[in-house]
Amino acid sequence: MTTRRPPRPPSRSAGEREAPRGRRGARTEHPARKPAEDAREEEGPQRISKLLARAGVGSRRDVERMIEEGRIALNGETIAQPAPLLTSLDGLTVDGNPVAKPVSTRLYRFHKPAGCLTAARDPKGRKTIYDALPKGLPRLMPVGRLDYNTEGLLLLTNDGEFKRQLELPASGVERTYRARAFGDISQAQLEELALGVTIDGIRYGKIDANLERRTGRNQWIELTLTEGKNREVRRVLEHLGLQVSRLIRTRYGEFTVEGLDVGAVEIVPRDTLFQFRRRMAK
Repeated sequence: MTTRRPPRPPSRSAGEREAPRGRRGARTEHPARKPAEDAREEEGPQRISKLLARAGVGSRRDVERMIEEGRIALNGETIAQPAPLLTSLDGLTVDGNPVAKPVSTRLYRFHKPAGCLTAARDPKGRKTIYDALPKGLPRLMPVGRLDYNTEGLLLLTNDGEFKRQLELPASGVERTYRARAFGDISQAQLEELALGVTIDGIRYGKIDANLERRTGRNQWIELTLTEGKNREVRRVLEHLGLQVSRLIRTRYGEFTVEGLDVGAVEIVPRDTLFQFRRRMAK
């Protein structure tokens, strides 16, 4: 079988063979389109969901849900939909607590281990990322989600509006994964994913997939996409007849998991974050 790239040379141990790599991690991001909304401050009345997202209360969707649950009030009066437009956070409370003014945006890299949910809590009592994160961090929200058994890079931020920008497919931010899968597949089949694929009525966009190496019927496959729909990588590979036994996200935008031990978290330097946001806004 001919592939677009030669397989990696054999490593010295089985543990090294399965270690997550980020061969594309150093690649510069070139978003195809401008994000739906940039990160600069806007003047004039704004939606409450947007103001509270910037203040780190939650994503816009989270805030909308809080309003529906009657948890947000303005000057002591519970806010109902349609929520009024506001110019500031003055008088706003969530669960009776005043909303603090927004602090500068922060972004963290977290090496999520397998076996925990990307959620604040779980009704079934399963472990979440907040159980795995070190103590003493500020209130942070995950950018996108990784499945319970998926490991690798998970970005965290204190800015709900920035979180939304990073998640939107229109922002063109790439996500790269490495999947260990069992079954028969060719590079030609993987290259067809560049045209997108429809599975059970759900349309998945362009995926750049490459066969890295094969041992018998087991192989490592690298996939890069910009949508990040629920369980997208697993569903697409299962559609091709493969059984995924391990899935690792190695890159989100220009940020990689490289240098992070499992369970470790590290803040992105301010200059790096500033430059990244400038590139997103172009």
